[in-house]
Amino acid sequence: MNPATLRYAAAGIGALVLIALPLGLPDYSHYVLSLWALTTIAAIGLNLTFGYVGQISLGQAAFVGIGAYVTALLTTRGWPLLAAYVLAFAACFALGSGLGYPALRARRPLLPFITLAFGTFVFLVFRNEDWLTGGIYGINRVPRPSLFGLSTAAPLGFYYFCLFNLVVVTAAVWWLRRSPWGRAFAALRANPLRAEAVGIDTRLYTLIAIALGAALGGVAGVLYAALLQYVDPTPFSLTMSVSLLLMVVMGGSGRSLGPFLGAAAAVVLPEGLRFAQNYYLLGYALAVILLMAFWPAGLMGLFDRLLTMVMKLSAASAKAPP
Repeated sequence: MNPATLRYAAAGIGALVLIALPLGLPDYSHYVLSLWALTTIAAIGLNLTFGYVGQISLGQAAFVGIGAYVTALLTTRGWPLLAAYVLAFAACFALGSGLGYPALRARRPLLPFITLAFGTFVFLVFRNEDWLTGGIYGINRVPRPSLFGLSTAAPLGFYYFCLFNLVVVTAAVWWLRRSPWGRAFAALRANPLRAEAVGIDTRLYTLIAIALGAALGGVAGVLYAALLQYVDPTPFSLTMSVSLLLMVVMGGSGRSLGPFLGAAAAVVLPEGLRFAQNYYLLGYALAVILLMAFWPAGLMGLFDRLLTMVMKLSAASAKAPP
């Protein structure tokens, strides 16, 4: 069995686990898994920007917040969730393009600073513009949607709704990677100078990746508002942006499954370590440090190393005399 087949098999097993595992878990576990799913969507967006074209964004939390507030403002006024999806995606795509364009025109890497300033500005708007966002009190009573006529009010139902969204986003990114755009992204990641030499418009494709990454942050925000049914400014600070970037790096930047593993390590693992009480954060921090020190390619790099070891042992056992 070749490595590609093993990866697909592992992905298939993972999908079955995600579908079946929540059935025997309590409601709080469904909440954590829903949070993991929407966080993975935000990390997939950041992976497009950082992992595929090498641009660091420190404003992903702002795009998640914009999606969340757009959802809260629209759905509490009777608008359907689909309208929130469309407006959040379009607004974040436009803002991502607007931030990326001046950054790419400069010779110095300015995107981290521009997105950092943008994220700070958006956070201050969320907190101070009471007439629009509710200020520090936020917006509550955000309704949960229905999927194909089925209510998602129950925690398990909403988890499957988030999982459905994650599958759609993953399929779209999978198609994108195999399209001419995806091949251009791969060329940019491998060697930007060579990509430009063969006629690829590096600025255009980099801008597309930045805008799409921001738009997926908006989609994650739509789900975040519906999950908590309440939105306030506190989560959408620089801390969330750095955490999302850390998830991409931990999982393996530029790898399709990297955001899945990185989000699981950042969202699900700390919950699993809560039995250690005051020591679980220390254990989590040590695990992250060790991972980055010994496996800089992230969890996907570790998975590839283990896969290589399995393949070598399998080949050795096949060649051994009976």
